[in-house]
Amino acid sequence: MSKGRIDRKAIFGGIFILALVAIAASIWLTDDGMRPAPAFEATTLDGERVALEDYEGRPVMISFWATNCPSCVREIPKLVHLHETYSEKGFELLAVAMSYDPINRVESMREDREMPYKVIHDSDEGFSQAYGGVRLTPTTFLISPSGRIVYQKLGDPDFGQIERHLERWLS
Repeated sequence: MSKGRIDRKAIFGGIFILALVAIAASIWLTDDGMRPAPAFEATTLDGERVALEDYEGRPVMISFWATNCPSCVREIPKLVHLHETYSEKGFELLAVAMSYDPINRVESMREDREMPYKVIHDSDEGFSQAYGGVRLTPTTFLISPSGRIVYQKLGDPDFGQIERHLERWLS
């Protein structure tokens, strides 16, 4: 008799755990992401004030980078492509240069590489702190139109995956 109770408890316990895992996976894998994007407020190199609230209802990509980061420099043409392809449809790209990068080098690279998107120098580290204390580059965040992080990557981003999200949201 007690053996039957143990088996039922084990079965129900297993079903309960599977249900929790399924719920967690469905939340994690939704198109809208799981975690709300942290609010930010910053000023671009051109003196424009930007804040997360400015982009409500629009997708935003935040790319933390540095002038001495080879991967960051290699990805600039891909970032230019994203900007040129999707900005008129509502996409915003913010390139956030790290505080340890001298601002004159950031300005020079923006000019030399003809970066048409918004560039921010995170001089007070407020932006990087808002996003979990980013210190390594490149670090990329893609935020859905509903303001949730759907993609986060340290290292070379998967531009194919980013474009699939943008196509779905902006078509």
